[in-house]
Amino acid sequence: MQQLRQLLAVQNSELSKILKFSLYGLEATLSKARAEFPLDPGVELCEELLQEISNLLQPQPDSSPENAMDISPPGELKLIHLQSAFNADPELSVYLGNFSLQSQTDAQLWQEIHRKLLRVPEHLATAWRQRALDLAEKVGAVADNLHLHQLPFSRDEIIYPGLKGTVQARGLCLSEKTLLNHGVNSTDEYGYLYCLAGLVHLLLKFTELDPDLHHALKSVFSFDIVPLHSQPEQRTQYINTLSDRWHRLQEAESNSDDLLSLRAWIDMDEAIHSLVFIPPVERYSWWGNLQQESRRILIKMAQKAINMGHDVRIRQLSGLYADICTFSKDDLQLNCGGVPGEVLTCLRVYARINQEATPGRVIFRSLR
Repeated sequence: MQQLRQLLAVQNSELSKILKFSLYGLEATLSKARAEFPLDPGVELCEELLQEISNLLQPQPDSSPENAMDISPPGELKLIHLQSAFNADPELSVYLGNFSLQSQTDAQLWQEIHRKLLRVPEHLATAWRQRALDLAEKVGAVADNLHLHQLPFSRDEIIYPGLKGTVQARGLCLSEKTLLNHGVNSTDEYGYLYCLAGLVHLLLKFTELDPDLHHALKSVFSFDIVPLHSQPEQRTQYINTLSDRWHRLQEAESNSDDLLSLRAWIDMDEAIHSLVFIPPVERYSWWGNLQQESRRILIKMAQKAINMGHDVRIRQLSGLYADICTFSKDDLQLNCGGVPGEVLTCLRVYARINQEATPGRVIFRSLR
């Protein structure tokens, strides 16, 4: 690799140009092949090779005196100014609680910041993503939409870019092809099961990626909100329950029993919404919108049962806790996030099906 780098650095060299064009071509070919065959046994080595090629093709940072302040000393984070600015923003703490970024490398820092931005209102996340890119560019890094960690989902979407240049960091994206490679069937009548399959597979991946995730699923642990990262047995139990409810929902749908299916959808929706952060995410954040996809499908399934002649009422519990507590049971209390006395998130909807009522469940902010 050292000889390649030296040849690429030779000024006014035709051989240098030919090598550079060849590396660009190899990078494009391998990237396309990796996307076509994401389960190939050589995919990890391919990604490492792509990273090495990307490093070779990046210009060396300018070390002239006027740019000396942009280059971090050896052993120090190049993105330290981004870390400091993010930690110091009081608006972020409103939605993230008391936090301090823990990353030890620039790549980890980039990913940690962008994972946290998925939990704040979209306007704030958008502003911070741009600010993060601006600060990264000051130290010689630029956005990289090529080297992305692909997560299975029912559509394609770049969640956040990576970085290349003086800092190399993987971004994150949703990939429908990756979902299909998991053997998911996309042929159900309305596409609801397909959408939910993408959501389930995505959440399973996030339990591996994000150490801040907790669960509040009553059937697994009913007394508290439990961290998944520090309690791996709870993570295993949550994953098993989520998977079990997904399989029961599929069985209920195959039996064409409207009410059995609706109850299974309610249980599934509860499992999805019980994957939480502390404090719970803002409703109009990326995470909030993602989990609402499950609830929107649930409302459509309830309407389907109504159209079949059943008496069905579904209510997502929100607002003042004092106003909805008669519709919920075994609720959980936090002293952070949101507004004191209000519901922070609805874990399970209140449901009344043919006069049989099932209480919902919420996390609410204490009045203290």
